[in-house]
Order: sequence, then structure tokens, then C-alpha cells
Amino acid sequence: MSYVILLFIHLLAAAFWVGGMATLHFAVRPAAVATLEPPLRLRTMAAALRRFFVGVDAAVTLLFATGVAMILLAGGFRAVHWRIEAMMGIALMMAGIYVYIRASVFRALRRAVEESAWPVAAGRLDMVRKLVSLNLALGVAVFGVAILGRAG
Repeated sequence: MSYVILLFIHLLAAAFWVGGMATLHFAVRPAAVATLEPPLRLRTMAAALRRFFVGVDAAVTLLFATGVAMILLAGGFRAVHWRIEAMMGIALMMAGIYVYIRASVFRALRRAVEESAWPVAAGRLDMVRKLVSLNLALGVAVFGVAILGRAG
């Protein structure tokens, strides 16, 4: 596969993940808080996250697959610019946070929603919000490294 096609897929996956986090954080969640009572809000957010996470699973897989492929095409880590190593390091942190959200916090959120344990569900959703905020900031940092790192 050509480098340009790999880069295109890579950028689409990154845009989906980071853009989706921004949409959920700055639009969906505030709208749900403003318009829905807590039980319905928690059910809605859990359902929205479940759907979003299916796409993030694919996006993370594509990001690492295309990123490694592009590094190999460039001649390996010894041949790439420092920004590639920085992006990979940040991506590994983001993926670790995402795996923690997906495997632990979100699972607890869904269980609490199914059991109508609203205070527990609210606490888990708040933890998801905080971790997604961190990942969103890291995602923006990756875009910054990718663009600004080209200058030096």
C-alpha cells in the first residue's frame, strides 16, 4: 500500500477519534445535561459512548497499523523525524487511557445504568468525562506535534 493511502487512512482515523471526543465533550454531554433528567441522561450517554467506542476500536487499530506501516516504509524508527517518535509515545498513552476507559470505567458505567444505580453511574460517567478530556488534550497535542514538528 502506498504511503499516501496509509497517511489518508491514518488521518481519517485520528480525525474520527479526536473529533468524536470533542463532539461528545463539547456538544453531546452539555446538551444532555441541559435537556435530560439524570436517569435518561445517563442511559443516553452510555448508549452514545457504546456506539462511539465501536468506532474508536477500529480507529485505534487503524492508527497503529498505518503508523507502523508508514514508519517501516520510511526505513524504521532510526530514519524518522523526532515528531514521529513523539506522536507514537503520545499515541501509546492515549491508547492506554482508552483501554482503561473501555475495559474498566465504561463497563462499570454500563453495569450501574443496567442496575439503575444512578449515583454510581454518574460517578463513572464523570470519570469517563475526565479521562476523555485528558485524551482530547493529548490528541490535540499529537496534531500539534505533527504540524509544528515539520518546522524543525
